[in-house]
Amino acid sequence: MPHPSPKSRIEELRRLIRYHNERYYREDAPEISDAEYDALFRELQKLEEAHPEFFDPDSPTRRVGAEPVEAFGTVVREIPMLSLQNAFREEELVEFDARTRRFLRGRGHGLEAILDARGYVAEVKIDGLAVELVYENGTYVRGATRGDGVRGEDVTANLRTVPDVPLSIPRKAAHSVRGVIAPAPPPYLSVRGEVYMTKADFRDLNRGRERLGEPVFANPRNAAAGSVRQLDPRVTASRRLRLWVYGTGQDPSKTGVSLFTHHGEELDILKGWGFPVNTEYSRVCRTVDEVLSFYREVEGRKDALPYEIDGIVVKVDAVELQRELGEISRSPRWAIAAKFSPDRAETTVEDIIVSVGRTGTITPVAVLSPVVVRGVTVRRATLHNQDLIDEKDIRVGDRVVVQRAGDVIPEVVESLSAGKKEPGREGPFRMPDRCPICSSPVERIPGEAAHRCTGKGCVGKRKESLRHFVSKDAMDIEGMGPKILSALVDSGLVSEPADLYDLDAQTLAAMERLGDRSAGNLIRAIEKSRTPTLSRFLYALGIPHVGQHLSEVLARHSGSLPAVRRSTREELMEVHEIGPEVAEAVSGFFSSEEGKRIVDRLLDRGRIKVRPEPPREGSMAGKTFLFTGALEMPRAKAQELVRKAGGIVAAGVSRKVDFLVAGADPGSKLAKARKTGIKVITEEDFVKMAGGRVP
Repeated sequence: MPHPSPKSRIEELRRLIRYHNERYYREDAPEISDAEYDALFRELQKLEEAHPEFFDPDSPTRRVGAEPVEAFGTVVREIPMLSLQNAFREEELVEFDARTRRFLRGRGHGLEAILDARGYVAEVKIDGLAVELVYENGTYVRGATRGDGVRGEDVTANLRTVPDVPLSIPRKAAHSVRGVIAPAPPPYLSVRGEVYMTKADFRDLNRGRERLGEPVFANPRNAAAGSVRQLDPRVTASRRLRLWVYGTGQDPSKTGVSLFTHHGEELDILKGWGFPVNTEYSRVCRTVDEVLSFYREVEGRKDALPYEIDGIVVKVDAVELQRELGEISRSPRWAIAAKFSPDRAETTVEDIIVSVGRTGTITPVAVLSPVVVRGVTVRRATLHNQDLIDEKDIRVGDRVVVQRAGDVIPEVVESLSAGKKEPGREGPFRMPDRCPICSSPVERIPGEAAHRCTGKGCVGKRKESLRHFVSKDAMDIEGMGPKILSALVDSGLVSEPADLYDLDAQTLAAMERLGDRSAGNLIRAIEKSRTPTLSRFLYALGIPHVGQHLSEVLARHSGSLPAVRRSTREELMEVHEIGPEVAEAVSGFFSSEEGKRIVDRLLDRGRIKVRPEPPREGSMAGKTFLFTGALEMPRAKAQELVRKAGGIVAAGVSRKVDFLVAGADPGSKLAKARKTGIKVITEEDFVKMAGGRVP
């Protein structure tokens, strides 16, 4: 079979990673293992580096986690909560040490000697929900999730119910901890950590949910995340949540206060203020060999610990060196997460079935003989596409090795039966010629890995399209979940989006398991969604290749829905960031009979009224910026500044970029930008354009 082109594979990986980000960060219901997710993410990084011409400013590699859930307020933080680079083998920890030393050696001033003297701090990596706690004048005032790094969900009231969260801290110097006296805290203090649930409390929680007939949580991490993300703090309070803190979000350049000189001291000070610090499993390591020794020791003990961990975090101890090392894209240079080898188990592939997505993509899924991996029974594993099945030669009846790293749905590592060349195996799996839902022909587009159903009236596609239409980032019809949508479609009440706006409370209340109260809530949610912004509406339509970012680009360029609808392919190609594939998809949708009918019915009789985008003004309006090298300010903050000032952040060099902001050690982007004719400016120039103030 032909291999997918780099462009199609990049687009497929972005789609998959965005989907799994939503499942993990927003819905607390992951479908693949950490190891499988990491493999997808690394593949995308490598392809984007090799093909900068396919840049996308909204690529998952440019973001941390997922957008905050709108049901909660949004907290915008000055110092982003960044993600960490991952290491999966001991050799990668050795390379991290070598890379750190090379960088410091290049900066001079005896910096490598400081690393020799102070070394690293290694800590266990708790598998929980990352949070930030903010204190003003010693009093807890705000709590937030990590969100996308800069913006998080405001869960202040919920975190207040967690017993380990101090509601106040000493206003003066505290007692000595391991020889360190905790100073008086600054007027503003940001503390970061992980909310988690012990293994025992997790088991008790699930037993109680089973008795009540409620769905159980997949694992302690999901239970903790789901418990914090409750609209009613009383639900959070009823769960036995715990907290470990691992650092602060302080920036001495802004506060004028330097609380500590090294990370080990930071942990001691936090403990002196009354925060729970995992001192039992944190260690100062002078050399990378000591880091490796700690890594092996913790991996050997992880199953005996009362809480879930998935690795260790290694940080450069000296704060001076952390500042010198800075950050790259979404991660600091001075820290790395070393993941443990995921647990594995053998099982049998009982069947390979397929599911149908909203665009008609047919996805194969392995049905497994139930197997317990790290205390969780797993029964299914997504196989993604025919190419992966062929590569691993996975067949029905095969004995396979599966692995998971904290999630329910595992990765199929290999087929033992294929490796042993066992006789009498079933024939190779082949994607069906006909859609299992509507029996329409299935086709594989040349150059792509996916197979798709061609049926225009496919019920499976219809249900998934409606699920996308009502989702939070689209029309945001709260409470309209997959089961209700499926029942509405099966009963003939809904076949396309416009039908949702013809529903009434009486009809909904008559449906099984709904009742008057739930029906009333749904009708109110539908009413609330009748006036979407243009970008939300465009995203809700599910036009291929048009995600949230490009929906906003189209909305701001066109100004109105009629303008978008009458735009030709050639006109769309003139829009900044719109390429030929997207232009073809948009013009094709609005010129097609089906696209016209869907939109006309939604607008007919005032079912919905699309609002224009709120105006976006600023000193950078209409300009596109690209960043390279180490900046004085966090890169995520610089990018946020561009967006707030009305500009656009690019992910790679192209002729559509107006300015390249070059920091220290800029790398290959600088040469490419000069060759392309892009104006190169310093960080100082950039700050002046932003109004002369560093955020």
